[in-house]
Amino acid sequence: MAFWSNWGRSAWREFDSGDASGVVELTKRHSVISLTKQGAASGNLRINLSWQMRTSDFNESGRGSLRHPLRMFKPAVVQAQGPAMVNVDLDLAVMYELKSGSKGVVQPLGNFFGNLNEPPYVKLSGDDRFGSGSGETIYINMDHKDDIKRLLVFVYIYDGTPAFDRTHGMVTLYPSNGPRVEIALHERAPQARSCAVVMIENVKGEMVVRREVKYVYGFQAELDRLYGWGLQWGRGYKAKV
Repeated sequence: MAFWSNWGRSAWREFDSGDASGVVELTKRHSVISLTKQGAASGNLRINLSWQMRTSDFNESGRGSLRHPLRMFKPAVVQAQGPAMVNVDLDLAVMYELKSGSKGVVQPLGNFFGNLNEPPYVKLSGDDRFGSGSGETIYINMDHKDDIKRLLVFVYIYDGTPAFDRTHGMVTLYPSNGPRVEIALHERAPQARSCAVVMIENVKGEMVVRREVKYVYGFQAELDRLYGWGLQWGRGYKAKV
């Protein structure tokens, strides 16, 4: 039976489990966390991408309100709820390498949505075109951690303005136990279209999460070269909506 065929609200509650009261932000200074040491190297790890778009008109809101008193009535952030509000499409994806030597990618482009209960033990929930409130979500089956060598979580701008600093992207990891882990994508990287966000690696049996946040001007092939994945890439397109 397909994994997604019998999902209900109870299944979503199961994946949302964890200590929602705690948050750990991975930064340049504090860039590594061990899922094993916090007892989260089992169950399902949920990874979510969400974003907003700050328009050029609102970049200065909140500043100089004394000189421009009407500015305080402008909303600072426009939620990306549809194509009329913002023309950008961010995608969440994972390059995987298993202990068996199998390599590949889970991503919306090409409909490579993966599989949670079979290799690669990584599953993408769907493709969010317009930055909805739920964003895009990937699940990793940590019960198969011994089969996993490394996973590179990355984000790319499939369509729209290449400006990560204005999309206010946030990648959040929800482990099965312990605090959620946040990685903000707010650094200014003009014209960058892809960002390697975080590496999840099996280091002698310990599942380690390491912040990367490395921006590149190309797409998957450039990230592949940067991390030595060795996959073959071709140009792909999404169907218009």
